[in-house]
Amino acid sequence: MKIALIGYGKMGHAIEEAALSRGHEIVCRIDKDNQEDFDSVSFKSADVAIEFTAPSVAVDNYRRAFAAGIPVVSGTTGWLEHLPEIHEACEKGQTFFYASNFSLGVNIFFAVNKYLAGIMNHFPQYSVEIEEIHHIHKLDHPSGTAITLAEDIIGQLDAKHSWSENMPVTDDSIHITARREGEIPGTHTIVYDSAVDTIRITHEAKNRKGFALGAVVAAEFTVGKKGFLTMQDLFSFLK
Repeated sequence: MKIALIGYGKMGHAIEEAALSRGHEIVCRIDKDNQEDFDSVSFKSADVAIEFTAPSVAVDNYRRAFAAGIPVVSGTTGWLEHLPEIHEACEKGQTFFYASNFSLGVNIFFAVNKYLAGIMNHFPQYSVEIEEIHHIHKLDHPSGTAITLAEDIIGQLDAKHSWSENMPVTDDSIHITARREGEIPGTHTIVYDSAVDTIRITHEAKNRKGFALGAVVAAEFTVGKKGFLTMQDLFSFLK
């Protein structure tokens, strides 16, 4: 498989290592200093582009890849106000795979979180909040993973209808605390608290390798498909 990398920072390098270890070829590497390579023959030769950049440039990256007819796998978060545009592009024949987190462990954590929230819906004496910590280079907050966790809880708890970040929370809202510290790859914690005890579940990423491998596996799955794809599609395929 021929892969174009859009974003060649630490995550891009980790994806490159994972892709090469699985026998794939990196045909193009695009970063902020060589944007003209979107128009290059090497980029247009790719079977798929894997994009990990920043929310301020992500959507334009998608547009440029679509213009070249290249499917996109993206793990950039913080741009979802533009999601209708991407859905529309996919309805017109483009291919886009999005996940707020490509780690297999995190997606297991998503399932555990949803299951636990379904149980906790029967115990309204517990409050719930989310804590997330990432490295200082992560620009968006709260993380896309934290938002996914919050939305999955809201889907299970009758008493919760929204989430809020780093501010006083109303009774029907889930409070998300977002912190940026050092080089932490990503830690997410769900806390249920009552007057008599506390229930806490945590996923702690040790490095970027899990995210990188998941992105490459998603790219393998994406090639040859059309439309808007997610980890749910990938997991259904792997069953």
